[in-house]
Amino acid sequence: MIGAGPRGTSVLERLLANWASAGAEGTLHIDVIDPYPAGPGHVWQPGQSRLYLMNTQSFYPTVVPEDPELAPPLAGHTFDQWRELQQGHPQPTLTDEERDEVSSLGEADFPSRALYGRYLRSTLDELLTVLPAGVSVDFHPATATSVRHAAAEPVNRAAAAPGESLVRFDVVLDDGTVLTVDSVVLAMGHLDARLNAEQRELLSAAQELGLLYVPPAAPADVDWSVVPAGKPVLVRGMGLNFFDVMGQLTEGRGGRFVAGESNAELTYLPSGREPLIIAASRRGTPYRAKATLTGYYPGEVQLRYCTEDAIAKFAESGIRPSFDFDLWPLLHRDAIWAYYSTLARSQPDAILTGPAEFLRALEEALRPHAHSTAKWENAAESVISVHVRAAHRLDLLGLAAPLARRSFGSRTELDAAVVDYLLDDARRSALGEDDPVKMAIGALHHGRAVLKTAVADSGITDESWVAGLRGWFESFVEGLASGPPALRAAQLAALARAGVVRFVGPDPKFGVDRRARTFTAASPWVGGETEETAGEGSEGAGMYRAGLDRVGVGSVSAVAGAVGGAGMQSAAVRGLGAARVRTENAVPGAVSATAMIEALAPANRVAVNSSPLLEQLLAEGMVRPRLMMTVEGTPVETTGLDVVPHPYRPLGANGSVTPGLYVLGLQLSATQWGTAIAAEARPKSGPVYRSGQRTLRDADEIARDILAH
Repeated sequence: MIGAGPRGTSVLERLLANWASAGAEGTLHIDVIDPYPAGPGHVWQPGQSRLYLMNTQSFYPTVVPEDPELAPPLAGHTFDQWRELQQGHPQPTLTDEERDEVSSLGEADFPSRALYGRYLRSTLDELLTVLPAGVSVDFHPATATSVRHAAAEPVNRAAAAPGESLVRFDVVLDDGTVLTVDSVVLAMGHLDARLNAEQRELLSAAQELGLLYVPPAAPADVDWSVVPAGKPVLVRGMGLNFFDVMGQLTEGRGGRFVAGESNAELTYLPSGREPLIIAASRRGTPYRAKATLTGYYPGEVQLRYCTEDAIAKFAESGIRPSFDFDLWPLLHRDAIWAYYSTLARSQPDAILTGPAEFLRALEEALRPHAHSTAKWENAAESVISVHVRAAHRLDLLGLAAPLARRSFGSRTELDAAVVDYLLDDARRSALGEDDPVKMAIGALHHGRAVLKTAVADSGITDESWVAGLRGWFESFVEGLASGPPALRAAQLAALARAGVVRFVGPDPKFGVDRRARTFTAASPWVGGETEETAGEGSEGAGMYRAGLDRVGVGSVSAVAGAVGGAGMQSAAVRGLGAARVRTENAVPGAVSATAMIEALAPANRVAVNSSPLLEQLLAEGMVRPRLMMTVEGTPVETTGLDVVPHPYRPLGANGSVTPGLYVLGLQLSATQWGTAIAAEARPKSGPVYRSGQRTLRDADEIARDILAH
């Protein structure tokens, strides 16, 4: 087992469960290899800052399956069950911090990653106390550097005993240990990655000019104390990692958020040790915050079009669907229906006619007919224009780019617009199932679970995987449905009002001013302003100096955001052009900083991952990246390994499959979609999607295949 995080732990759990269930005789020895502690692995280390929160609530994650079709677990619980047990009878091994957190943690609260790591370690410890007869486990706190066919002679096929492996492997560790084994499971999880060309250029400039550059990294791996107080720091990326950076540089330095008495808005009380955070991203805003719900999916939203039954009909008809033209139109309908049915229920005054009459007409327009995508969209838009007040009409794709179609005369104007967006988003989150926007996003969230099953194992065409699913939809839906807890939006608004955070604007261009020895960033949508921000609320604010001159407004595609057909989806999301680094001596109209942080994780792409094991396997042809064909007939290298199911085994450079070698988790990103999210505990109510415990079923398939051979 190479990798001892949640996925490696799941395979270990499934090996034990299936061994015990089968009443197997003989012996089973398992070597578990990971430089990080087994159970939590790298990402979920129990000792990390408690400011790092999970992006799912307590009721969601599990490392132990609840599928009645699988062998029953020998030990362990879902995270929420474990949380309840600790509240009643805390384990002696829990620290005071862990006891404090778990004592007040509810099922709908967001746990710290550290506490989830304690759950993973606790689950592993429970498993080790109930090892079935004949099973032994050794843990190796080391890094695997190579996996090769064993140097010993292979077992003679005719002389092989029943169940004896015909292929063996030598696994070399960085401490010099060599393990000879029958099977190898690659459950490597998040890996470091080589920097891309732009990042290498920024790092090189930083080293040359004495600047601070923090490349992509797991937040818990970064020494945040090196970021200087009272000075601007440019932070690129406003996804989930951004909020980790934000927390460490504010609350992590002694600042406090205080709730207002008259409203739900927060006020930030700085410690004076904060830097000035200058936040930049393609959209110019962070991901939308999660709605306040009692479950992972909104109960008021039930998919009507993008259902598992509807998806199954493609296979029954012998059709391999396209994402843009077959799957997205179904989910698009669901998002529209979720929005307007919620609007008619919660804000009936927004409907010009009777809400029931409107919904009947809309339902007819959305009903799939044997005509083109454009015609159903035109019919729906016609119904909406007649029945719904203009101010309440949905701009679905525009939700992911809230600053699209706008330019700003000054950075102060931009900051005010972003704060308004954040407060409005937090307000909508608080409304939960009564907010139409959050319910449209809720439909996308439901649909994403259905799509994970639909697109797995070559379920859609290569062309639409490259151009549709990964080309535009992934970024679009993550910006809407993968956001942080609503608290984070309120906190960011408070920080902006306190002068601790400012924003660059959409479509930023990054560079290095060699004469001034600074990093630079500028948005073409933000006009010129020269000001020295007052520092009453923050030492960092007083150090900030902006000098943006008006830059051109860029291409029209960057501001397209209207709901449209399959051909229009990328406009709002991809039209905000890719950033390019410039290294002239001056970058006109740019904000500047002597520190720059990449607020994103290392790239999950096997061809650039810097794992010595993965590099060896690729170099020697035991594995290969998966290639897909674009619509132009050009092969492109995807992010994941090329594998055959089931269980997942990698294809070598020559197309052969090596028996006994298995893959689980993030390196399956070219075969499965959404591999990074944890397994979902069985919900107490609502739909149970097949994709929810897919990772655990994958682990079970691997375990059963290992034991069968």
